[in-house]
Amino acid sequence: MIRIGANPIGWSNDDMTEIGGDIPLETCLSQARAAGFEGMELGNKFPRKAAALRPILDAHGHSLVGGWYSTELLTRTSAQELKAAKDHATLLRDMGCTVFIAAETSNAIHSNRKLPLSARPVLEKKAWNQFGERYTQFAQAIRDTYGLQLVYHHHMGTCVQTEADIDRFMEVTGDAVGLLLDTGHATWGGADPLRLARHYKARIGHIHCKDVREAMMWRSNREDWSFLDSVLAGVYTVPGDGMVDYVPVLRAMQGYSGWVVVEAEQDPKVADPAHYAPLGYNNLRWFLGEAGML
Repeated sequence: MIRIGANPIGWSNDDMTEIGGDIPLETCLSQARAAGFEGMELGNKFPRKAAALRPILDAHGHSLVGGWYSTELLTRTSAQELKAAKDHATLLRDMGCTVFIAAETSNAIHSNRKLPLSARPVLEKKAWNQFGERYTQFAQAIRDTYGLQLVYHHHMGTCVQTEADIDRFMEVTGDAVGLLLDTGHATWGGADPLRLARHYKARIGHIHCKDVREAMMWRSNREDWSFLDSVLAGVYTVPGDGMVDYVPVLRAMQGYSGWVVVEAEQDPKVADPAHYAPLGYNNLRWFLGEAGML
């Protein structure tokens, strides 16, 4: 079954909390529900205890889809990471989530507005095997302890950004590690989301749909902007408002069951969520229908 969810980053940004900082959580949830979304991922304004979060989401007709977790497995063991992840994983389990979204951020630069994306970390060849082993161990522990499927979020400004990075990461990790396919990060990172969908379909456990404004992407690359400056300039948008060809990608994912999430960070003062949320939902629903997934 396919369910369409949203990420609150279109209303309030987690890396720059002043972006959308004045928008109440209730506004985000009510606008998302009015647009048609039936689930939300976590953001910085969400309570982190199930007893507090559940009644808020229930009041707005949302399920909890999941939420980002920042790993530091380049610098600590899987056992240390499992201990650090306890509160987050417990919340996801108690809220009935099925996936555990994770990305390595111990050396990431995406949240640093002073650093251009060209300064992003690149792992030495000798570092990949240990990184993969630790991630596999951590993913298995998350599954065994909390019943959650870890899905790795490739991301701009991190050590898993390009298609080559994604391929290498998938090669050095075991089947316990799933992949989060993010169409926007894949496209901007130089990867082909259709090729990723075809090649890793069996391991894709979650899908993020954001679109890319091509002219802004090339300008960011050419002028060596930071990730956050690029976001503020409008490099990302909702599905159907950019360069990603969604129908072939989604058609390649026929048989997938789970959440498909609109996650398109923009400055809400420039891109009004009341307009972009329904635009993203309606476009994505149409793409899913055309792909034979609804």
